[in-house]
Amino acid sequence: MSASEQLKKIVSDCGVIPTLVIEDLNSAVPLAQALYDGGLNVLEVTLRTPVALQAIQQIRQALPDVVVGAGTVCDASAASAAHDVGAQFLVSPGYATNLGDYCRSKQIALLPGVATASEIMAALADGYDFLKCFPAAALGGTRWLDAIRGPFPDVRFCPTGGISAADAGSYLALPNVLCVGGSWITPAAAIRAQDWVRITTLARQAYEARNSG
Repeated sequence: MSASEQLKKIVSDCGVIPTLVIEDLNSAVPLAQALYDGGLNVLEVTLRTPVALQAIQQIRQALPDVVVGAGTVCDASAASAAHDVGAQFLVSPGYATNLGDYCRSKQIALLPGVATASEIMAALADGYDFLKCFPAAALGGTRWLDAIRGPFPDVRFCPTGGISAADAGSYLALPNVLCVGGSWITPAAAIRAQDWVRITTLARQAYEARNSG
């Protein structure tokens, strides 16, 4: 099974991938634990902060049952750095052939971002048929995904960007959507306040949305 096929199985089982922006390294493991306690065992730590790589490493070490990916991976250098600290999959906001080639050569699972039919065709040409639809809400949300299914019936998506608890279920109900991603499960205010009970509650609600989708 290829790295991409493995990734499809992982995310289809989880349904919802919370996006983590970790500013304080001390919050990394408690945050991941709170999400896991709510039923979500696949997480994406974005590489937008100085402690992101350390956070991935700490979560992997502390919570072996949690699958940890790195987000906002834009080039091979970032892909290598994330893989070296234990990231089990990578997520990029767009698609570039050099990044796709690098990940494929290293057998690193990559979820590339697309926003147009041309980008989908470029990713397909390089062997990627499981793609991140980003920014989903701005593109048209479920209407865009439903429309794109006509020319690309075999492509599966993980929409992210502007998704909320109110509409996650409608995305998950689409036949070409394997999972959704978003930050509504990890609000910055709750993280700063170390309100892990709230995070667990939001995670549980997201898990239920997945089951009803």
